[in-house]
Amino acid sequence: MDNQYDAIIIGGGACGLMCAVQAGMRGRRTLTLERNDRPGAKILISGGGRCNYTNLYTSTANFVSADPTFANPAFERWGVSDTITFFEQHGIVGKEKTQGQLFPVSDNAKDIVRMFITLMRRYGQPLSLNSKVVSVAKSSDGVFDVTYEHEGVLTTARAGSVVMASGGLPVAKLGASDFALRIARQFGLDVVPTAPALVPLTITGKDADWFAALSGNSVFCRVSNARICFEEHILFTHWGLSGPAILQISSYWRPGETITIDLLPNQSIEQLIKAERDEGGKRLVGQLLADFFSRRLVDSLGKLLPVNVKIASLGKADAKRIAETIHRFKVKPAGDKGYNKAEVMRGGVATNGLDPKTLEASCVRGLYFGGECVDMTGWLGGYNFQWAWASGYLIAQAI
Repeated sequence: MDNQYDAIIIGGGACGLMCAVQAGMRGRRTLTLERNDRPGAKILISGGGRCNYTNLYTSTANFVSADPTFANPAFERWGVSDTITFFEQHGIVGKEKTQGQLFPVSDNAKDIVRMFITLMRRYGQPLSLNSKVVSVAKSSDGVFDVTYEHEGVLTTARAGSVVMASGGLPVAKLGASDFALRIARQFGLDVVPTAPALVPLTITGKDADWFAALSGNSVFCRVSNARICFEEHILFTHWGLSGPAILQISSYWRPGETITIDLLPNQSIEQLIKAERDEGGKRLVGQLLADFFSRRLVDSLGKLLPVNVKIASLGKADAKRIAETIHRFKVKPAGDKGYNKAEVMRGGVATNGLDPKTLEASCVRGLYFGGECVDMTGWLGGYNFQWAWASGYLIAQAI
């Protein structure tokens, strides 16, 4: 009987840990299998090791999915206030930083992982590390057989339910894999095509050197495409663009598309030029730009704009070119930095094959999918963790 459980949870990340703890609170016996040598690998690196574990403004509008409203039942049953209360009850007090992001007051993601480990021990929920699942099969009696390798030995555990919480494709060194997607396909579920999300974008070709020369420069911008816009900082790098605004827009960007960057979103360069003219226009264009940008960025813009011309001498064509460049700077990325630099995966197990109230596969009784492997990709800033906690809780109430 040692290898029989109410549920086997595959993946010891945010969703899996929450599911195990919540199931334990209900008196259910689970086994969590984690392929790494420690649980919560992505928890530990998120937010620069501080873990922005939720966002006060979470709603389905903050998610990319074929059907973002699919998450409504999960957020109704386990909302941001539930996350805050749960963490506070177990010693993690949050503090708000940028745009609703909550971090532990300790600024230490390890405190969150320790909390879950403590709770799993309290509720008698075993966690098997260094355990790579080899196969998941459903026998004729309706019970799942999960075979996994631990220290070179193959073991098969049985359970009435299996929870796929093994994450997505980012980041390989953290044990990322497509295992949940393979299991979904094995049991006949659809998978929405996947791609890196919240990922830096690359610039190649004739413009590459211009961007590389600005490496390290950070500018508050408005970044947009035909679908959406974000106001946050961008970061120039030696291979292209990064920073919060770029990571956000990357989830909505598709290869071959152009993005537009407003380098001065809270000002009008036309109005600034007019004000300078009213004062005599004695300053150079570069001197005006230096009021808002670093010297290196002004020098780089000098390759595109007449920065050494007095404002009083600007013709209409040059003034228009300045406005177009500053407020409608067009960038056509060559690609992205891939799964190893992405924070999350876009796409995943299609929501049309899951019950939104339980996350159980409609065609396979007892098989559940939660967290990142589902086609529910949040914005930067704690949204993906809120989905992980909510989906873990929802599944725990059903297994």
